[in-house]
Amino acid sequence: MKLRHPGLIGLAALLAAWLVRVWLGSVRIRIFSPDGRRHPADATKERFLYIFWHEALLLPTTQRAKVKILISQHADGELIARACKHLGFGVVRGSTTRGGMAALLELAHAVRSSHLMITPDGPRGPRRRLQAGAIMLASVTGVPIVPFGAGCTRAWRVPSWDRMLLPCPWTTVCAVAGRPIQVPPRLDREGIERYRRLVEDAMHRVTEAAEHWAQTGQYPTVSADRESTRLKKSA
Repeated sequence: MKLRHPGLIGLAALLAAWLVRVWLGSVRIRIFSPDGRRHPADATKERFLYIFWHEALLLPTTQRAKVKILISQHADGELIARACKHLGFGVVRGSTTRGGMAALLELAHAVRSSHLMITPDGPRGPRRRLQAGAIMLASVTGVPIVPFGAGCTRAWRVPSWDRMLLPCPWTTVCAVAGRPIQVPPRLDREGIERYRRLVEDAMHRVTEAAEHWAQTGQYPTVSADRESTRLKKSA
């Protein structure tokens, strides 16, 4: 049953935020970045556009860097948006299907004071299929894209379109941040599609590296470095 009453949505969001904070407070987070930077960056004037698959929507709540997150305008998005606000995140409402242009403009303005986070395959999929909105946003703002992949040593999967990832308590989350990808300004349709494929490929590779790291314990240096080199040559 979907919640529609504003009061019930507000209460549910507050409870959800509390549960997420307690639940993920027991989770250990390990982040690998091949360029040696700390991501999400929390002590730099340089801004980044962080992207992660919709299935890993809960994981950014473990971070404390100043970011704004794009949340869809669908009914379920209201609950998620309010919960994110309780967790201390800025929120921009919109998606590629609803309020997309207005959301892009607001994000372009927000990047002056904070990092940005979006799920480029949301809000309805297809799963792990990067949509062009992320490329357009990076092209308009000039902010480099940092692809994030995540894996868990132990987790549940929700039987939803995105197979939502729910880390088990006291488990370890392994996240791999790819090297920043600079998208040129004023791209035409062909250019947008070319970078969409490049960034989507980067997402698949860092996700594969993160999942392999979580399951085997092998540090993902080689996977991440090969990925960044291939992207530079392709670009």
